[in-house]
Amino acid sequence: MNDQITTDPSKPAQRMRAGSLTLTLAPWIISAVFLAILPQIFTNNSTLTIMNQMSITIVFALAYNMLLGQGGMLSFGHAVYAGVGGFAAMHIMNMSDFFASIPLVVLPVFAGLFGMGLAMIVGSFSTRGAGTVFAMISLGVGELIAACSVIIVAFFGGEGGVSGDRTYAQPFFGVEFLQQIEVYYLTAAWVIISAALMYLWSRTPVGRMANAVRDNPERAEFLGYSARWVRFYSFVASGFFAGVSGGLFAINYEILTEENLNTASSGVILLVTFLGGVGYFFGPIIGAIVFTLLQTVLSLSTELWAIYAGSLFLATVMFFPGGFAGLIMMHVAPFKLGKLRLLIMPYIKTLIPAAIGILGLAALVEMTFHVRHAAAGDNEMTLFWTTFDSHSLIAWAIAGAVTLIGLGIARVTAPSLKEAWDEANTAGGAS
Repeated sequence: MNDQITTDPSKPAQRMRAGSLTLTLAPWIISAVFLAILPQIFTNNSTLTIMNQMSITIVFALAYNMLLGQGGMLSFGHAVYAGVGGFAAMHIMNMSDFFASIPLVVLPVFAGLFGMGLAMIVGSFSTRGAGTVFAMISLGVGELIAACSVIIVAFFGGEGGVSGDRTYAQPFFGVEFLQQIEVYYLTAAWVIISAALMYLWSRTPVGRMANAVRDNPERAEFLGYSARWVRFYSFVASGFFAGVSGGLFAINYEILTEENLNTASSGVILLVTFLGGVGYFFGPIIGAIVFTLLQTVLSLSTELWAIYAGSLFLATVMFFPGGFAGLIMMHVAPFKLGKLRLLIMPYIKTLIPAAIGILGLAALVEMTFHVRHAAAGDNEMTLFWTTFDSHSLIAWAIAGAVTLIGLGIARVTAPSLKEAWDEANTAGGAS
């Protein structure tokens, strides 16, 4: 019997490459499937509109993170690129002959090209540096274009804005995008495409060098790379995807106004990106989801939603600079050490009372607002599915007691949580 053993040294490497490819593609496939089944769970048109807004904000936040997170460029006027792209898309909608010859799914490409064109013009003189000068130039450009929106009426439409009708486009495989669910799938497809392209950009040499220029521009220059051109390319790419988000906004709402490119919109996207986590690719996605829920769902329950969003942003900047993504990544080390379970009970003992105390504090804020602004004789208010007299001392005493007790318990148990955290992040010992 003749036994012959053959080995192919390429097979282990092939298996490793196949495994790495599977791990890389898995999050994208899961995301695509998740977005596909969401409308089967949430069928209401208003919910679909919220999810569309969430998707648009995700694309815009990822585009902004290309500047701030990857390139270290703080912009106070990035909404102008999304706004200009959106206005361009609206004008294309109103060009009946041309619009009728193209499918609606390619409209965000035209919007992205307009955003990229403006970014090329502004980036040619603003990307010489990435510090205060760049931030101030971005603020000035944002204010300039916002002012032009009420002057150049032919393009921006003045105070009334520009409106259009997406259904005039050429049907895409028989789909005319008359229903909101059809617009949802178009927007979801563009979210996956845009996110994938931005992720691939971050893996290119230019994307890698943007991180180096962000951290140490002098050393990048010493290695032979132009920090200015690296910033310029990142800025132009970010302007393209910001324009894509503006095009998706135009498709979803069929109207754009000055609010889409003013400084407030630029501030909102900065807030969204910081909430999610600057520097993490998936951070802006989390921030967009959280902020959209605050802006839409919470605003239906209270007029003070902006106070809570601002407080959350302030707490994030002061205590968790890495945002929600940073909080998630902080738990990677305990997970790898097999000590994540050590944090379960300390979290329950500290975070649940803290959450209850924060809800009590919110109740005090809401009651104060109701007492000061309600009509004369309107003493009843509904809070947390409970109707009560906002002028009653018992209601104030309960809300105050809940606040003090909840926050007091959290403060008492905080040292034990810190000890558990230190133990969970220390190699060796009990697991």
